[in-house]
Amino acid sequence: MGVVVLALAAGFLTYSLSVGGVRTSRGDYEISAKFGEAGSLAPGAAVSVAGVKVGTVSRITLEPKTYLAVAKLSIDPSVKLPADSTAKITSDGLLGGAHVAIAPGAALEDLKPGGEIQNTQGAVDIFGLIGSVIRPQGGGAAAPSAPAPANPATQPAESY
Repeated sequence: MGVVVLALAAGFLTYSLSVGGVRTSRGDYEISAKFGEAGSLAPGAAVSVAGVKVGTVSRITLEPKTYLAVAKLSIDPSVKLPADSTAKITSDGLLGGAHVAIAPGAALEDLKPGGEIQNTQGAVDIFGLIGSVIRPQGGGAAAPSAPAPANPATQPAESY
């Protein structure tokens, strides 16, 4: 019985690694992107272009001088990204994880290994947005007041 369990576990492991998209080649090149808000982005998250996975997030660190999150992205060597590409952290769903979506630019030169994507957009705090709609914070402008009730003594009599 133990041999059957081990064989099933090995089969599930092999299947999950093949479906999960673990790369067997180490020819990926690494680029970086700095974000103001990393949200729930984690190492191992997907990097995609036009919805197609082209790499993974290999590491996330904090830059101590600027307090920006620096994400190192491992990109498939067959994908050449223009130097003016844009990276955005997007959510996989309402409660899902996050991944990096890259929108290619129009530059003639490509990002070199070790290069950095300059145009970035950090993660959006969806629960913070929902909370601000539900409980709007009062600003400096006064809210419009309801009209004052009419004084019956000053109103002309209505005829029926």
